[in-house]
Amino acid sequence: MKRLMSPEVLKQENDEAVAPGARSETNFGLKFRPAFLDYTTMAIYISRFADGGLAPFHILDGLPDEVVVMRSPDGRVARAKATLVSGFERGGFFYTRTAAARAISDWPSATPA
Repeated sequence: MKRLMSPEVLKQENDEAVAPGARSETNFGLKFRPAFLDYTTMAIYISRFADGGLAPFHILDGLPDEVVVMRSPDGRVARAKATLVSGFERGGFFYTRTAAARAISDWPSATPA
């Protein structure tokens, strides 16, 4: 069974993402934006802070209520749907961390800024 998305899961995924392009700080210059895909609805959610501002990294606090399972007493997202996958949005398309890393390595002129 897939585990619920949580801040701890995001940290673990980020720690494991070692390939260039698999992390926000290594692909931002190529217009990849941290995002989440709900693979049951195919909806893409750009990573946002709780106030709605764009986040430069993966954070759960800006997710809409329809994908939030549990909030902490201070309103932060503690758990989100298990069907969420972290990755990146670019040009309206969703890339998993692996796909973003592969795209960056395959694009001949792709050098992150």
